[in-house]
Amino acid sequence: MSILSTFAEALATARIEVVDLTAPLHSGTPVIQLPEPFAQTATFELEELSRYDDRGPAWYWNNIRTGEHTGTHFDAPNHWVTGRDGEDVASVAARKLIAPAAVLDFSDRAAADPDFLLEVEHIREWESAHGPLPEGGWLLFRTGWDARSESQGEFLNADENGPHTPGLSVECARWLAEESPVIGLGVETVGTDAGKAHSFDPPFPCHSALMGSGKYGLTQLQNLAQLPPTGALVVAAPLPIVGGSGSPSRVLALVERG
Repeated sequence: MSILSTFAEALATARIEVVDLTAPLHSGTPVIQLPEPFAQTATFELEELSRYDDRGPAWYWNNIRTGEHTGTHFDAPNHWVTGRDGEDVASVAARKLIAPAAVLDFSDRAAADPDFLLEVEHIREWESAHGPLPEGGWLLFRTGWDARSESQGEFLNADENGPHTPGLSVECARWLAEESPVIGLGVETVGTDAGKAHSFDPPFPCHSALMGSGKYGLTQLQNLAQLPPTGALVVAAPLPIVGGSGSPSRVLALVERG
């Protein structure tokens, strides 16, 4: 059989499992909150156009309103000032939307310390056990934060000093952007940066370094606990919004079982 025929048979017989890494998108989906005077992203909204009634007797449909960076979403390089001349989301090559993944599980550290920061040494330790990060693939950073995704308050975990969510150190973000072989970073939190990254030097180093290096972000992922450390293939499917800085996305992982 051809490669694609073999692949299709493996899907049909569940030798390849499809794991949905996408958070359901609804009006209660948590969104990032910026301090004034910065503009705020929209929460997700449905506007009903008709539902088998006088407005349309045989059909149901809606308008939607949402921010590009609401829910599980894809960050394109032009999302950040360092990547302002880089790709918009419609320009990302389709072949890059299917890529291998390394899953680094630090959920125990994040449970003990919501401000936990991934360091280069943590990645090196993981590589010593599992091999190098995949060329042209994703680093998926598991923190267990998806368990909070139905509560705006628990998800942002903010107090008078700002949000407290795990992320990457400045040095780690720079290394991931400039030296690692991956095309991007995937996280379970509201953004690729740690909650306290506004106070880092430079601020928001993941956005700054990754976008500035032409790399990508995936955020608000779920179900990373169902993935092996290596071997999964990620399908990230943003809308090709011309001029867009990102898009809500359906993100799937293909995992070989047995």
